[in-house]
Amino acid sequence: MADRKVTQTPGQTIGPFFAYCLTPEHYGRKGIAGNVMAGPATLGEHIRITGRLLDGEGGAMDDALIEVWQANAAGRYDSPGDARDEVPLDPTFKGFGRCMTDRDGCFTFDTVKPGRVPGQGNRLQAPHVSVIIHSRGMLSHACTRIYFSDEAKANDEDPVLASIEAQRRPTLVARREDTPGGPVYHLDIHIQGEKETVFFDA
Repeated sequence: MADRKVTQTPGQTIGPFFAYCLTPEHYGRKGIAGNVMAGPATLGEHIRITGRLLDGEGGAMDDALIEVWQANAAGRYDSPGDARDEVPLDPTFKGFGRCMTDRDGCFTFDTVKPGRVPGQGNRLQAPHVSVIIHSRGMLSHACTRIYFSDEAKANDEDPVLASIEAQRRPTLVARREDTPGGPVYHLDIHIQGEKETVFFDA
């Protein structure tokens, strides 16, 4: 039997995405999650989160899938893993959202500002939204967070932010703008480059 050269199996990038399964609202079908996460009856401060997903050269990353996961306004997750009965659940809020970026790389989520939740060592974390990014050209998804500019005291106490170099922390903090329609927080996510967003292993 002739010797065969053993080579590494070629890698594959994420995608293509089947939008009619992941974000079927554009096709007139109901999905499991969308970018409108809070309804009129949802408790808490209603906010909008906006941003753009950008590559290393500052170009828009269109057709990427952004998923978010957060606690409710009281600081509790709608998950069996959060068994803190002393913190109320909100039956109108699931905490999970999903949005495809448009041709300009833009994404939007209508939600409520999350409450503080305990982290490692039971230390309180600042209000934040967890983010997962899937896109063609990426070998794996990317995980990051969105914090809020008007939560300076809580941000200073946050153990995750404290673990990051001070000059890089602003890449996770969305700036607040008060508009007639309510508070809007904006944060651009840079996958690579000089303005690269801080990403986490999970």
